Amino acid sequence: MTPLSGITVLDLTHMLSGPYGTMLLADLGARTIKVEPPGRGEGTRQLLRNDPLYARNGEGAYFLTLNRNKQSVAIDLKQPEGLAVFHGLVRQADVVFDNFAAGVTTRLGIDHAALCQVNPRIVTCSVTGFGGNGPGAHRPAFDQVVQGMGGGMSITGQPDGPPTRAGIPIGDLGGGLFGAIGVLAALQARHTTGRGQHVDISMLDAQISLLNYMATMHLMSGVVPERIGNSHFVHVPYNTFRTADGHVIIACLGDAFFERLLQVLHSEVLREPAFANQPARYAARERIEAAINAELATADTATWLERLNAARIPCAPVNDFAQALSDPQVLARDMVVTVPLADGEPLRMPGNPVKLSDAGAATYTTPPTLGEQTDTVLAELLGYAPERLATLRAQGVIA
Repeated sequence: MTPLSGITVLDLTHMLSGPYGTMLLADLGARTIKVEPPGRGEGTRQLLRNDPLYARNGEGAYFLTLNRNKQSVAIDLKQPEGLAVFHGLVRQADVVFDNFAAGVTTRLGIDHAALCQVNPRIVTCSVTGFGGNGPGAHRPAFDQVVQGMGGGMSITGQPDGPPTRAGIPIGDLGGGLFGAIGVLAALQARHTTGRGQHVDISMLDAQISLLNYMATMHLMSGVVPERIGNSHFVHVPYNTFRTADGHVIIACLGDAFFERLLQVLHSEVLREPAFANQPARYAARERIEAAINAELATADTATWLERLNAARIPCAPVNDFAQALSDPQVLARDMVVTVPLADGEPLRMPGNPVKLSDAGAATYTTPPTLGEQTDTVLAELLGYAPERLATLRAQGVIA
């Protein structure tokens, strides 16, 4: 039994933030039904679809990754008949999840105010750039827009370089992640209240939340943090250091780890008595880091990792994607999984990081073709006979 078995999600999402949120719910066992416009389907279907490296059978890596474990129905919500079909699904569903631009759900008549009249228990979730209220609520936004506005870019990069966005799209992914969390909270609240509610997620809000203690430090002191590369604003040594053939991360939080580091490194600089305490190390950060870089350059990364791990010092290589996705720890945790494609070809992609002791082994189903389950879902959930399905299809209401 999967954790969200019995929960039905109507997935109106597109591109990245919304599909990631519903992917998380689907991976946890929610029956997740994509509701897509007939013809082209949702926008993610078009991304990389013809790329020789990043597509399979006319579907790109974006779509294939984000839409495992989902079903697809094609309904034209702009037709009154299509909206009626959708309302029928809402009566049978628990969640409606979207990431339309602000105002679209109201214009289509599928916002929470409308849908709770159809099903008072329905939980709706909207992930937008700036949320449902405030002076910027109706502005369009994509990942880098909210990364820039959220403050994180200002502290990412080298001190003498430009602000740099995170390499992974944390603006989009953060919105989807908080959306999934919000849906789970609203479903739990429904057990008490008996009614659904609306989950309003702003991608910008998510970025502000992720600033966490650093935002509190600024609000306490008025000090605006600056870019410091890979080093830390408190702990030394805590940085990425050069080796003979690459880089290694050493993260000494506190004096005890620094004492262990002296068992591995032999620089006389590090042994100056004052450096036994963190404040003195921070004041001499550049000198300490230079000494570490000089010694680490005498051997390769693997050698240093073996020595550092033997001393139980927090350390790591700087892996590229090939190295990260073949790491024994990653593989042992089933974080690279195989998803079958429509033609039977296996496709590897990231797994589900949520490991629940009673859930059993994770399974993954083929990403759906556009409208692949239209007839099945409408017959099963709404009782539509083949004749009615044929009529709706002839009218262009479904596909």
